[in-house]
Amino acid sequence: MPIGYLLRRVLIFLLVVWAAASVNFVIPRLARGDPIQAQFAQLESLGIRSEGMDKVVAAYRAKLGLDRPLWEQYLSYLQNSFTFHFGPSITYFPTDVGDQIVHRLPWTIGLLTVSVVLSFLVGNLLGALLGWPRSSSYVRWLVPILMPLSAIPYYLLGLILIFLLAFTIKAFPLGEAYTPGLTIGWSWEFVASVIYHAILPALSIVLSSIGFWMLGMRGMMVTNMGEDYMVFAEAKGLRPGRIFLHYAMRNAMLPQFTGLALAFGHIISGAVLVEVIFNYPGMGWILWNAIRNSDYFLIQGIVFVLVLSLAVAVLLVDLSYPLVDPRIGYGRK
Repeated sequence: MPIGYLLRRVLIFLLVVWAAASVNFVIPRLARGDPIQAQFAQLESLGIRSEGMDKVVAAYRAKLGLDRPLWEQYLSYLQNSFTFHFGPSITYFPTDVGDQIVHRLPWTIGLLTVSVVLSFLVGNLLGALLGWPRSSSYVRWLVPILMPLSAIPYYLLGLILIFLLAFTIKAFPLGEAYTPGLTIGWSWEFVASVIYHAILPALSIVLSSIGFWMLGMRGMMVTNMGEDYMVFAEAKGLRPGRIFLHYAMRNAMLPQFTGLALAFGHIISGAVLVEVIFNYPGMGWILWNAIRNSDYFLIQGIVFVLVLSLAVAVLLVDLSYPLVDPRIGYGRK
């Protein structure tokens, strides 16, 4: 790999992360109101009153650095972001933002990774079969079943699944990540409970995204049918199964591979509304709480990790393209 090409890509990566981090700093501060004042207002609404409220708010603002000029907050934010020290969370004070992210991240990664991989594998296989002329006619019956599901938002599909399978049939729990009262650990009882509780949220994501993978793969398969290498493979008398896997499906996978990498980059953010609906303790759940409570530090920490994961995913895809498809070169000739 040419060094100049690698340096250019890394420089673009750093610029994207800096620009996104700057936007991430500005947008939460455009909201009206003071986050510290809002937290104490919630306490007052619950009947908890404190004497000298203004002095307490001012003390917390000073402790969190919110009384400093905006440019000082920005420089401090950049330094903290690139060292992954985001400061204390306003919502979960005095817990550090990094601790909240570390504790919630495994739940989101586990749920979203399984959902994305399942929808990717099943959707691409079905899409390839739909675009393959020798496929059985029964495969085409999947289109009117799966494609309408892709038009339903995953959170709405989650509500439908809750009503049908959790509320009406009572085959699955209504929410939570595991049965309350269990000790968190690697015991079979706890692992089985986690899998059981994750079925409905994972199913809502898989059913709503499988149609997009299927449609994209079908389009690429149809495009590849008239290519010279396909005609040549058939003229050589190769078996249909080998042509399907090694010629048609392999060459149709490159755009899907890009989509998979970007989908993995989105995993860190979590499926916000799905986690809220199912009361799932992942990144989406704390991001929703942070936005609701104007928690600058928690929003900045989560979004920065999301931006970084997306930028790394795009960089890895860019650098690995020539390894996936040798026809793609690193530089211009």
